[in-house]
Amino acid sequence: MGRRATDIDKIVMDLIASDDAAIKKDLAKKIFDIAYKKGIYPSSIHEFYMARGKGEFSGFTVPAINLRSMTYDLARAIFRVAKKNNSGAFIFEIAKSEMGYTSQPPVEYSAVILAAAVKEGHTGPVFIQGDHFQANAKKYQENPDKETEGLEALITESIGAGFYNIDIDSSTLVDLSKPDVKKQQFLNYEVCAKLTQFIRRIEPKGITVSVGGEIGEVGHQNSTPEDLHAFMQGYNQRLRKGLAGISKISIQTGTSHGGVVLPDGSVAQVKLDFDTLKKLSEMARKEYGMAGAVQHGASTLPAEAFHKFAECDAAEVHLATEFQNMIFESKNFPHELKAKIYDWLKINAASEKKEGETEEQFFYKTRKKALGPFKKEIMGLSQEIRDAIAGEIEEKFDFLFKQLNNINNKDLVDKFVTLKRVIVRKHKDAKAVVHDGEGAD
Repeated sequence: MGRRATDIDKIVMDLIASDDAAIKKDLAKKIFDIAYKKGIYPSSIHEFYMARGKGEFSGFTVPAINLRSMTYDLARAIFRVAKKNNSGAFIFEIAKSEMGYTSQPPVEYSAVILAAAVKEGHTGPVFIQGDHFQANAKKYQENPDKETEGLEALITESIGAGFYNIDIDSSTLVDLSKPDVKKQQFLNYEVCAKLTQFIRRIEPKGITVSVGGEIGEVGHQNSTPEDLHAFMQGYNQRLRKGLAGISKISIQTGTSHGGVVLPDGSVAQVKLDFDTLKKLSEMARKEYGMAGAVQHGASTLPAEAFHKFAECDAAEVHLATEFQNMIFESKNFPHELKAKIYDWLKINAASEKKEGETEEQFFYKTRKKALGPFKKEIMGLSQEIRDAIAGEIEEKFDFLFKQLNNINNKDLVDKFVTLKRVIVRKHKDAKAVVHDGEGAD
């Protein structure tokens, strides 16, 4: 059942295997050029979300999927599911932290996604998103300018790589010790507005990058209407007049990233506050013209919960850990490679083992850290093995698209999303890039 490698397969494998940043960039450019010729455009979902905020459509939730491993194979599976369900609204994303531990810099991630689109015959927009571009509270307190500049550098690199959707997460700076909600949210909206202005300054001509804000740090206390009002009022006051603001808002409703791991390695059931999700999503639309609320940390929820996101009219749901788990737990994932990864974790992640923690809890919590060091070995598995694993996860993607009612919306996406070809050139200021946007052919 061997499959002859096409040129795009070879470029992808060379890109993933190379540790040379310049070579990665050259190979990525090849993929971008091929994608544009095939009518595939990295795009912003901003216009689509603004149309939702105006009440042009509703009734489904957009999945934003983090691919930590087997990115090419799983992205191909997502494009197949989208084609089958006539869906155009789905996002590929990667968090700031994931870029590090999975060894997937922005230019590699976006190029691999576009290559998957080429391989599966997708045409039109492809939404690639920077997830949790997060301010570190401790580092921000020590040196606010340095922490902000680090985020600006990451945003510049990401937009230069075709990430036209950026989720700013300054919710880490919320200070619950302050006496009133406005003061609690002050640094959050201040930094979010500042970074939005930075994005508007460097975004490609003709593209309004979709920016997301966040009012509740995932895993902490649930968000309230007061939090949303305080954040949005402060944010809108800080944002320069005439600039496009955020298109969605992430809130906390009871989930935690990766789920809560029990001693046997299974994940605890989570009680998610759907009433809060529904209420804040409606407020975000009616009072602030956004697409609605965003749910993080949802992939490990029980299967029967997913249809509720569309019923609550949540704009977007973020899904990550479950797909990573499905790779590791697949009957097709080689036992010897898994044993090798776990042996590596015992040495290289030993400092993360907490007192009283079982080995199952330790492996579940830390195994994502092995995805970068073992990236080449995982992608070096035979095509048959990778196809078998991707096939299992494809069924899960299909289930999620249907549960989120994310079907038959390709025409809507095509109606509202402007396609632009972007040419990136270096700016004389080394920290900036200039993008020339051209209309789609």
